[in-house]
Amino acid sequence: MSNIIEYFSSVGKGIVSLVKGMQVTGKELVTKKITECYPENRDNLNISDRFRAVLTLKDVDGHHKCIGCGICQMNCPNGTITLQTKMVDLPDGKKKKVLDKYMYDLGSCTFCMLCVTTCPQGALEFSNDFEQSVFTREKLVKELNAGLENPPIQAPKPRPAAAPAAAKPAANVEKTAPAKDDTATTPLAGNKPEEK
Repeated sequence: MSNIIEYFSSVGKGIVSLVKGMQVTGKELVTKKITECYPENRDNLNISDRFRAVLTLKDVDGHHKCIGCGICQMNCPNGTITLQTKMVDLPDGKKKKVLDKYMYDLGSCTFCMLCVTTCPQGALEFSNDFEQSVFTREKLVKELNAGLENPPIQAPKPRPAAAPAAAKPAANVEKTAPAKDDTATTPLAGNKPEEK
């Protein structure tokens, strides 16, 4: 007799379970569909602003903002970014480091966004272009500054002209007198201003 009771109780539990499952299926049958008809709807495809697809250099009038400091390369956890810089001569005879090549390996990027958040110039951003499928891994390595020029090098400000010989003694007197701006500044911790 106990076998018959166990049999009918298990059948009842199975029917209850089936009804619960059919309720979930019935609700999904009448809800609005969210399936995207890709690639037919490329023109009106809604992609989230927070989506991270490909790292890019921001384009500012045909120039990028990267100064080649290498902070993004140092912070990349798996070596996705490689910078190559070169030294250029400024008009005043000094040398400055500028970006030569900015190489980015999309295939090994983890999209952690450490490079974007640590860039001091705000030169990097992730685009929403998610169509990046290729047949070889070599095509995933991209030069980000291709087609963009380095920022224009600012000419140094001209120095004031030297004073005539007659005005030099007066200039020496002014140097010995403390300037108003020197007394207004506060010294750094542990450093005392020198007295003349």
